Amino acid sequence: MRILLAEDDELLGSGLRAGLDQRGFQVDWVRDGVAAERELLSAQHQAAVLDIGLPRQDGLAVLKAVRARGIDTPVLVLTARDAVAQRIEGLNLGADDYVIKPVDLDELAARLHALVRRAHGKTQAMLQIRNVVMDPSARQVSRDGDAISLSTREFDLLQALLLNAGRVLSREQLEQHLYRWGHEVESNTIEVHIHHLRRKMGAGLIDTVRGVGYIVMP
Repeated sequence: MRILLAEDDELLGSGLRAGLDQRGFQVDWVRDGVAAERELLSAQHQAAVLDIGLPRQDGLAVLKAVRARGIDTPVLVLTARDAVAQRIEGLNLGADDYVIKPVDLDELAARLHALVRRAHGKTQAMLQIRNVVMDPSARQVSRDGDAISLSTREFDLLQALLLNAGRVLSREQLEQHLYRWGHEVESNTIEVHIHHLRRKMGAGLIDTVRGVGYIVMP
């Protein structure tokens, strides 16, 4: 799952990115509000963690601007413990949740998973399509009750397809789910991951829509 982190504090930002990386997220990190707005407008992330006190443009101004442009990416704001008024304003401007600094990484990860689930109309922590069950937080997958070992990329690709069950995702959309900035992606990378997933999960789970992309039917 690819997320945007907007945090100007180097120590906190590096700690958040490292901690979220360890929990299976692909993190793009920006350090000011102008960059945060630009990246949110690109709509390439499944969720965003947005600090309020950003330089060049504060987080609330960023949030207001992107919501006015119709961007519905789930946004979790970071606030100080005593910033009640800012939390209220952020929620009124379209924030989906907030976390108080200092941040507990397990809580942050759980809240991000919940935001992404709700954005896709999912209410349960588990993603299930027929005989396949995925636990995104534990990064575990089973088929007919048997655990299936997937690589990091295979897991993230399958998660994107399950979250969007019934919707065709193009190769470009899947690449956006799997890779953060700076990763070179070969032209056949998604096809290779799909091939491996079909071998492990069964050929009937992922369908190819020729010339368009891939789909998992509910």
